[in-house]
Amino acid sequence: MDVLERVFAQAKDSGITVAFPEATEEKILLAAREVTDKQYANVILAGVPSAIQEAAGNFGVSLDGIRILDTTDEAALEKAAEKFAEGGNTLLSKKGIIRRAKADPMYATLLYQAVDEIDVTFAGLTHTTGEVILGGQMVVGLAEGVSTVSSVGIFKIPGYEGSEGNLLAFGDSAVVVDPSSEEIASIAISCCDTVSALLGWTPRCALLSFSTDGSMEHPKVDKIREAKKIANEKRPDLLIDGEFQFDSAVSPAIAKKKVKRESDVAGQANIVIWPDLNVGNVGVKLVQYLAHADAYGPMLQGFRKIVCDCSRGAPVSELVGNVAMSVVRAKALKEGK
Repeated sequence: MDVLERVFAQAKDSGITVAFPEATEEKILLAAREVTDKQYANVILAGVPSAIQEAAGNFGVSLDGIRILDTTDEAALEKAAEKFAEGGNTLLSKKGIIRRAKADPMYATLLYQAVDEIDVTFAGLTHTTGEVILGGQMVVGLAEGVSTVSSVGIFKIPGYEGSEGNLLAFGDSAVVVDPSSEEIASIAISCCDTVSALLGWTPRCALLSFSTDGSMEHPKVDKIREAKKIANEKRPDLLIDGEFQFDSAVSPAIAKKKVKRESDVAGQANIVIWPDLNVGNVGVKLVQYLAHADAYGPMLQGFRKIVCDCSRGAPVSELVGNVAMSVVRAKALKEGK
């Protein structure tokens, strides 16, 4: 079964609530309609009801079965903000979150998400990645043990035969430009949790470098070694190892030659962590264009709840796929997996 087909099957009848704060955009309305029709999620369109209804009429999109959330409802915002303030948020005051929520529907959906009335906030068509990340950090907050927001993606590589068939997860290729050891550890932890929730794998996460297990000495290699130490201390339950060159991470034969110690990851990694965004961006495009791979994502990760940033150029089909992946992640989060 294709990775997206698997995700769609898991999302079906999930009961997860997904809110779209960019609800007057044609592609968002079309995606919301398809998600509702296919029963992947309970959809909320957030904003000014009259504007949403007018946009839906203009684009010929039925709103049957879709809830509209009035983000200008001051009484509802006041009630949610009161609960939000009681939760001990130190970045925004009660008045501050209300002010932002009234000015921008995304902050309203994040507020309701923070107080457990929404499971997923799905934005990115009119908000930049930076705006989505900032809002998520300020309102929803970061997951326990995570110090930075990052991204994860999944390759489907023709002809590749790895530990998970032709699939391989990777991070971070979209957010953190030059991560510190602490940030690389955080990225690795987040990737493990995301992939486990989305695909049900036992994560085997390799921290990549131009050195394999001490074959070279350099400050850039030291950074990867320190990241491994930090990740192992923070999450000893996860299989995170390195430093490995890419071939040593995914090829059992090469790992046997290069890695002279016991490792549950070497040669059988199903997640690879790039050392920085230079490598991540180039690496993803090399695999896409030379190996003709599909790359699903990138998906934002590291938040306490699921906050999705979609590509502004994404077609409706890709938006629906990203919604389904977000739903599966949120479902696993609610079930404590």
